Amino acid sequence: MNELKKACEKGISKTLFCKIIGISLRMIQRWESGDLIDKRKGAAKTVGNKLTKEEETKIIDVCCDKRFIDLNPYQIVAILAQEGIYLASESSIYRVLRENKLLKNRSGCRNRVYKKPDEIKADGPDQVYSWDITYLKTKIRGIYYYLYVFMDIWSRKITAWGIFEEESGENAKKILEDYCMANGIKLKAVHSDNGAPMKSAIFLGLLEFLGVTKSFSRPRTSNDNAYSESLFKTVKYCAGHPGFFGSLEEAKNWFENFLKWYNTKHLHSGIMYVTPEDRHNGKDKEILKLRRNTYINARLKNPARWSRHCKKWEHKEVVSMNSKTINSIIAIEKIAC
Repeated sequence: MNELKKACEKGISKTLFCKIIGISLRMIQRWESGDLIDKRKGAAKTVGNKLTKEEETKIIDVCCDKRFIDLNPYQIVAILAQEGIYLASESSIYRVLRENKLLKNRSGCRNRVYKKPDEIKADGPDQVYSWDITYLKTKIRGIYYYLYVFMDIWSRKITAWGIFEEESGENAKKILEDYCMANGIKLKAVHSDNGAPMKSAIFLGLLEFLGVTKSFSRPRTSNDNAYSESLFKTVKYCAGHPGFFGSLEEAKNWFENFLKWYNTKHLHSGIMYVTPEDRHNGKDKEILKLRRNTYINARLKNPARWSRHCKKWEHKEVVSMNSKTINSIIAIEKIAC
């Protein structure tokens, strides 16, 4: 303010003075009126109604008391108000607990930890199946058909399926039992999520009868059943999906055509772009061998185009579900050139 007074005595206006030193005229006016509080954004401010350290400590002590240890701030405030005691608002109590990491587990109890499913390996077809149920829309809002699909994780081939008007373990049992009995399949394991049909007594009874190991995903962990989830995305987002179906027969006819395309024509990225049918029948080894020879011959003809090794076209010898390290373990089989 002394510099401003000297500048004014020399004939410099307040506006010019503010422009020179880089402050606003309004700030000078506030200073002259005695308002010296820093009102800039981010400046340290004194909050008149801020809780003191003693009040915050009292809130923590009360909330961690045996009476209130399992209650939320709204319940605590209601009980204390009934007893004629006021600590702070619910939002303030929430803030104090959050800052001190006491918003959860004030009693010291541990959250339930769900164990990752045991790893299941398949080194050939018809050993490990992954299955799930998804809904198919109909022309009536709120009414759905339910698609049951069993898939071989080793070859990604759709093996057994069915479409029904309801979800039930009995339907799943019939699909799997008919397929295994008709084809003489002896499975090692079947993996699914935790849906009611998957854990129904009638379906689990079938697995017990067949001597099949049961495997389930963790709650709300779709990655534990990634094979079926990926398949359902292909089902619903592939070209030709009608979006909804007028009848159960229409849905079954559409899926039969999809099944034929998926198993025999779809070049699956998870199995090195061969069809599930070719991998299931063991024809993929010869296909991958031909592709590898093509790349090797191309490199020999024009080595300048290849700065590194050529694509290997690896054969996935072993596939696993719920691996501890990666989603699938691949043992590379050497393909003779």
